[in-house]
Amino acid sequence: MKAMLLMASLILLAGCAGHPPEGLGQLFGTPSCGKPDADQQLALNLADEMLNDGRPHASLAHLQQLPDALDQVRLRKARVSRLLGLGEAEPQYRSLLGGCLAAEGEHGLGQLASARGDDVQALQNLQRAVRLAPTDERVRNDLGVVLMSLGRYEQARFEFLTAMELKDDNPLPAVNLVTLSLLQDNWQQATDLVGRLRLKPVQFAEAQARASQIKANGRGPIASASGTGVMVN
Repeated sequence: MKAMLLMASLILLAGCAGHPPEGLGQLFGTPSCGKPDADQQLALNLADEMLNDGRPHASLAHLQQLPDALDQVRLRKARVSRLLGLGEAEPQYRSLLGGCLAAEGEHGLGQLASARGDDVQALQNLQRAVRLAPTDERVRNDLGVVLMSLGRYEQARFEFLTAMELKDDNPLPAVNLVTLSLLQDNWQQATDLVGRLRLKPVQFAEAQARASQIKANGRGPIASASGTGVMVN
């Protein structure tokens, strides 16, 4: 009993210096998010609608009237700040680590790392995000993108296929899977995938452009719809 108490004390002391160490959530249970009140939820919904309508500045303005104590507010601020290229994005994502939205924090940090060309750091963040949220198809897709940029094609294929099976109405993993086939100069496989997955000509063109970019530059940042690029969210 004394040994267990000592171990718990050491873990808690280690967490005081920064974010709780990895694995703490599994030991004590993942903390739950505080629930916004009715007015706060309305403001959050309005901010989401504005962002989806392509009005990130207005979305951020509505978020700025909400308390930062809410994890849901900090997550949305981080996403909008990343889309607008603001420096606040990284500390906002980091503030989520160890909390109820830790997976989203790691995901966002991975997206930021990929955007600045640091695929090694992006890989670490996204692998942690997958461990925290293994059924989130957006995270699996984005991990696949980074693996593809690093030339780890079979691992990338596994992540894209997992993302597609988790949510088959998200076209991004399918486009990325075609991109991967083109990177490997397997045009027959790419053509078969386009037909089987019923991709549109514009999506195939997107995959071709993406493959050409990676071949020319050696890599490419994560991309998705709704500001997260051809690949993320």
